[in-house]
Amino acid sequence: NPYGLVEILTVVISFISDKKEAIAFLEKLKEKVKICDQAVWMCKVLQGQIYLEHLNQLDETKKIIEDLKDILEEAGNVTPVHGKYYMLAANYYRLVGQHSDYYRCGLQFLGCSMDTYPRDQWAQQAFCLGLAALLGEGIYNIGELLAHPILESLNGTENEWLVELLRAFNSGDIVKFEQMKPKWSSIADLAAQEVKLRQKISLLCLMEMTFKRPANKRTITFEEIAKEAKLPIKEVEILIMKALAQGLVKGAIDEVAGVVNMTWVQPRVLDRKQVAGMASTLDTWMSSITSMEQLIESRASEILTN
Repeated sequence: NPYGLVEILTVVISFISDKKEAIAFLEKLKEKVKICDQAVWMCKVLQGQIYLEHLNQLDETKKIIEDLKDILEEAGNVTPVHGKYYMLAANYYRLVGQHSDYYRCGLQFLGCSMDTYPRDQWAQQAFCLGLAALLGEGIYNIGELLAHPILESLNGTENEWLVELLRAFNSGDIVKFEQMKPKWSSIADLAAQEVKLRQKISLLCLMEMTFKRPANKRTITFEEIAKEAKLPIKEVEILIMKALAQGLVKGAIDEVAGVVNMTWVQPRVLDRKQVAGMASTLDTWMSSITSMEQLIESRASEILTN
C-alpha cells in the first residue's frame, strides 16, 4: 500500500532535523511510490509543508500548490490528500495575505477534514476565516461561513462579536456595522481597511435590497438606496455601477428618473432570516397565482361566449 507507506513515513520525516534532507528523502520516496497517484500527491504536500513551515521558501510552496490544484480538482472524488492540501494552501495564503484565496481554501479544508480537525483549534480557525470573509476581495457569499458549525466555537469567547459583524455584512446592515465600530476597529487589519469594508457592506446592502423585493417590484430609487446605504445621493450611481461591474446584480440605470431597474441578484447562501423572507415572498407569489387562477375561472364562461 504505497499511500499507507507514505503516511507511516510522515512520522519519520518529522524527526529529520535537516529539513533539506527531508525534502530530498521525499523526492526519492516519490519515485518509489509513483504507481499510486495519491501517494505521490501526499509526498508533494509534505514537501510543501516543510518549505512553508521550516524553510520559509514561499516560491517553492506556491509551485506545489499550483501544480496540485488542477490535479486534485479533476480527481473525481475527495481523497485523503484533499484536506491536507487545502490546509497547506490555506496556511500559505494566510501567510502572504491573500484573504480571498485563504477563505476559499479554508472552507474547502473544513469540508474535507472537519471531523478530524482538533476542537481546540476551531475558534482560531473560525476567527481567521471571519476576518478573511470581511477583508477578501470578491467575497460576498458570507452566508456560506455563517452556516458552518465552526463559528459556534466563538460563542462565549472574546471574539464572539465577529459572528454578529458577519451577520451584519451578510444582510447589508450598515447601522449595525457603524454601531460595532468600537469592536472591529480594535483589530488592526480591519481598522486599516475601514474604507474597503464600508464599500463592501454598501454593495451587500444593495444586494439585500434587491433580493428582498419581489421580481416585479425591483425598480429602486436612488433616494431609497442612499437612505438604506447611508450614502450621499451623488455616490449612489457609482455604487450601482460597481455592483453591476462585479456581477453582483444585473439591471439598467435610468439616470434621468433617478432609478435602477434590477433584474437579477447573485445567488448566495441564505441565513434563517433571509430564508424566512424568501418564504414570505413565495407565499405572496403563490397567492397572486391563486388569485389569477380564480379570476380566469370566473371569467372563463364570459371569454368563451365572446
